[in-house]
Amino acid sequence: MGARRSRVRIIACGALARELTEVLRDAALGDVRVECLPAALHDRPERIPDLVRARVRSAKAAGEHVLVGYADCGTGGRLDAVCAEEGVERLPGAHCYELFAGPEVFAALHEREPGTFYVTDYLVRNFDRLVVAGLGLDRHPELQAVYFGNYRRLVHLAQHEDDDLDRRARAAAKRLGLVHERRATGVDGLRRSLHAVGAPR
Repeated sequence: MGARRSRVRIIACGALARELTEVLRDAALGDVRVECLPAALHDRPERIPDLVRARVRSAKAAGEHVLVGYADCGTGGRLDAVCAEEGVERLPGAHCYELFAGPEVFAALHEREPGTFYVTDYLVRNFDRLVVAGLGLDRHPELQAVYFGNYRRLVHLAQHEDDDLDRRARAAAKRLGLVHERRATGVDGLRRSLHAVGAPR
């Protein structure tokens, strides 16, 4: 009999929780735990590395194999330094937009229009809380021109077919004065990224 494989813990961004759960459920993986940090940390990316480090050490102390369910996410390489020091791997890429769209598609989108504001299903679902209230646009509407004056379009990288989310994404684009565009990505990019860093198949 072979040695029993250790349990896997994925320390992840809360913005990926639903899609990570979906990918793991579809793969029928029973011994993988997803532990999420708050998605709102993207407003304070300097806090992500130390919080990930603490969760990684907790999981390793419990004898678990650890994967980091973050891209760089605005940490400027500091999350990579933590991963190297702790001997764990993170998801590839600069951010979740690249994860979902794939690096080639994302690069083409950016090249075609650098002034693009990207949203995922999660961000569409939480647009009022994370973007409008999070940036203070509800209290200081004049800030919209400061934050979004150089943007031209909003691209919804859609993980699911959902008429309500499509409607809300169009409303978000209108709210910001941007052209709306939808790109269906599904969750295959996330699935490939998980496998690339050693998630069990």
